[in-house]
Amino acid sequence: MLYKKIVVPTDGSDVSIEAAKHAIEIGKLMKAEIYVIYVVDIAPFIGLPTEGLWETMKEILNEEGEKALKKIKKMAEEHGVNVKPEILEGVPANEIVEFAEKKRADLIVMGTSGKTGLDRFLLGSVAEKVIRNAHCPVLVVKKQKKEEKEE
Repeated sequence: MLYKKIVVPTDGSDVSIEAAKHAIEIGKLMKAEIYVIYVVDIAPFIGLPTEGLWETMKEILNEEGEKALKKIKKMAEEHGVNVKPEILEGVPANEIVEFAEKKRADLIVMGTSGKTGLDRFLLGSVAEKVIRNAHCPVLVVKKQKKEEKEE
């Protein structure tokens, strides 16, 4: 199977960086376009009475997203791979699936769980929802164990 368009969601966590490494390798081998996306999760802020709080949080989350995207972009460039970074707003699983459909992605590469560390029986809820709803294959990368990192 050839992968020509790969979507890599990131939240800046170690496991999402690990997933990006896999995507970069696959992208390099397949000469694929790689889209790296960061989704500003609006769900926790829905229904909040203060508009100013959301604007402040949005600014902070956008900065966090820029940092995460910059890190992966640099990593990709070191391997001679070009990535297209993008920040989205919404519910992460929905945005990832919709973005992949819009770009007609052949593959989504993502980590098992994000920054919260709240695993849902080893698989994060965002990853699980993406797997269930994506139109294309989803490669889920788990966090490396400490002894694997040291080798």
